[in-house]
Amino acid sequence: MTAAPAIAAVVLAAGRSTRAGKVNKLTADIGGTPMVARVVDTVLASAADPVIVVTGHESDDVRAALAGRAVTFAFNPDYADGIATSIAAGIRMVPSECIGALICLGDMPALHSDDINRLIAAFDAERAPICVPFAGTRRGNPALFARAFFAELASGQGDTGARTVIAAHGGMVCEVPVSGEGTLTDLDTAADIAAFSRKPIP
Repeated sequence: MTAAPAIAAVVLAAGRSTRAGKVNKLTADIGGTPMVARVVDTVLASAADPVIVVTGHESDDVRAALAGRAVTFAFNPDYADGIATSIAAGIRMVPSECIGALICLGDMPALHSDDINRLIAAFDAERAPICVPFAGTRRGNPALFARAFFAELASGQGDTGARTVIAAHGGMVCEVPVSGEGTLTDLDTAADIAAFSRKPIP
């Protein structure tokens, strides 16, 4: 039986979460679990391996929230310069045997491992080298990139994230249908976190 291709996951957990005020949203409690831990648990339950978590702001607190989990940490000393620096820090840690990498946001607690597995199942380094989830009428996160785009991902700047790479290679993007709101829901403010926490955890 042919082994499944190795796909790494890079979870971005370095940001200052300035829109959340005094709260570090990544360690905020979501149903009894820190938000970043909920996201990482989802990624660990998927077919992605290894899982690389990029830390920066309050790195010790984020690492403590993920204690005991089988992840590799990458510290980004330049996290204040934007999300692109965290993507670069994570991409540099992807093992050479991996043919692709998921770029995951650490503030998406409604994400499901099935969403990730659908992206991995649709991925093909030649025919579908960039895979993004598509829910309803919108593209969401995470996004899966073939190794051919790693250098481009690692050279980004500011807070544009991976969007510029996706925009530059529109003809290579595969939109993968997913259900629910998990790939569209990211929590930016304290109000977002409070509202999400009042609802049943999806």
